[in-house]
Amino acid sequence: MNFSERRPWFFLISLLIILPGIVFLILAPGLNPGIDFTGGSSLTIQFPEGSGANQKAIREKLQAIGYPESTVQNLGNSTIDEERYDLFFLRTKTLDETKKDILVTNLNNQFSPEQTNTVLSFDLVSAVVAQETVISACWAVLAATLGIFFYVWWAFRKVPRPIRYGLAAIVALLHDTLIVVGIFAILGYFLGTEVNTMFLIALLTVIGYSVNDTIVVFDRIRENVLTYTNRPFPEVVNLSISETMGRSLNTSFTLLVTLLALLLFGGTTIREFLYVLIIGVIAGTYSSIAIATQVLVSWDQKTIGKLISS
Repeated sequence: MNFSERRPWFFLISLLIILPGIVFLILAPGLNPGIDFTGGSSLTIQFPEGSGANQKAIREKLQAIGYPESTVQNLGNSTIDEERYDLFFLRTKTLDETKKDILVTNLNNQFSPEQTNTVLSFDLVSAVVAQETVISACWAVLAATLGIFFYVWWAFRKVPRPIRYGLAAIVALLHDTLIVVGIFAILGYFLGTEVNTMFLIALLTVIGYSVNDTIVVFDRIRENVLTYTNRPFPEVVNLSISETMGRSLNTSFTLLVTLLALLLFGGTTIREFLYVLIIGVIAGTYSSIAIATQVLVSWDQKTIGKLISS
């Protein structure tokens, strides 16, 4: 298969996938920030073992009393005065003392009406702290991007114009990031899906995977460029893609199987994290073959400007 001849189609497919997400990011409300970014309250609570309290039951109760955005994490068990308790960590919108007491009373009425020591801790996450979290996350993404660019540039210093490899890796990285962010903007608009710190962690993981997959193909291109010095660059790229495609697809497939297993049998608290990884793995596999390498070819043939203008 001649990948280089089909690069306009590859770019068009990516544009059609990315464009709706950008529209929702700009024209619609954009991403739907969770409590981690908007501020809110957090509670650590406990219920006796056997009370029927679990993540699903607590989440359903919180939705029923007007807190559908709340998240619930199971913290395991503890023993107090020889009695076993199940511990849970809750995040909700901002609560004052009155609203907190009402919430706890509703939970007690369902799971342990006689209990008086339900709340172990209660904290407020201010909007200022949430804003600082967003800023720190943006700096982390920027630092990772710059680090990747300079590393790839240095690693490919023995081939002609090594800077283009660094820039092509960043283009693929931005491609994958825009797909993930755009899809979550659409999901946030239609389904109310929120983004939180787990989303950022998963996004950084996707960035790492995207670069890893791209480097595998780039490394083979580097070897073949130095081996087949008389062959046109697009032919070298096609050969390199053909030699590495099986490895890339097999790696992505086995990773997707693992992620799907976690999605089916894992806890609901990591569901958004897994969604990001699944979307990112698919996008990263595609971009390493159809975007990053084709940016190199377009650069070599000086057709990037023509593609944009057309």
